[in-house]
Amino acid sequence: MKPRYWDEATAHLAKRDRVLRRIMREHPDANLRTRGDAFRTLARSIVGQQISVKAAQSVWERFEALAVKVTPAAVAALENDAMRAAGLSRMKAAYLKDLAGRFHAGTIRPRRWARMPDEAVIADLVQVKGIGRWSAEMFLIFHLMRPDVVPLGDLGLQRAMERLYNGGGPLTKDDMLEVAKPWRPWGTVATWYLWRSLDPVPVEY
Repeated sequence: MKPRYWDEATAHLAKRDRVLRRIMREHPDANLRTRGDAFRTLARSIVGQQISVKAAQSVWERFEALAVKVTPAAVAALENDAMRAAGLSRMKAAYLKDLAGRFHAGTIRPRRWARMPDEAVIADLVQVKGIGRWSAEMFLIFHLMRPDVVPLGDLGLQRAMERLYNGGGPLTKDDMLEVAKPWRPWGTVATWYLWRSLDPVPVEY
């Protein structure tokens, strides 16, 4: 099910940004979707850190096959060597085990995040090993489905913005913020469509 704000957001963005209007026309039936599981979303964001979408999907599929069911209890019980054999780095395996342990012990309480503002959720999440701002922003987008997230540290978003708004030249984070001004308050939707300009297959965390 698409977010309740999606139609309003796309109408706003189509009026304000001709680049996004063109991308939307190329993907008329696509929209953001969530898997609906906080642990799974965070685990996928850890797996996807600093690697391409294609590589992340490949590693995730091997990891998912290893765990059988990606739950805190199942991941906590995995052997580190087996996780490494599935393609995870030593650090990512440690981060996933730490995340699983926190969920299993109840020290992470995802239900309260729905009532918290974006920056408060980010501040909460970055206390977990292996979860930085990018992973927290992916959680805001793909689990909480917050409408106005622009992940400036995302390499895909940066590449799309440079190609479509700056003739392929480099953009600083301040430059990216300037480009994103007309998108507010629907930065998430704009980001999602710019990802589509690079890869027509929607990413889901």
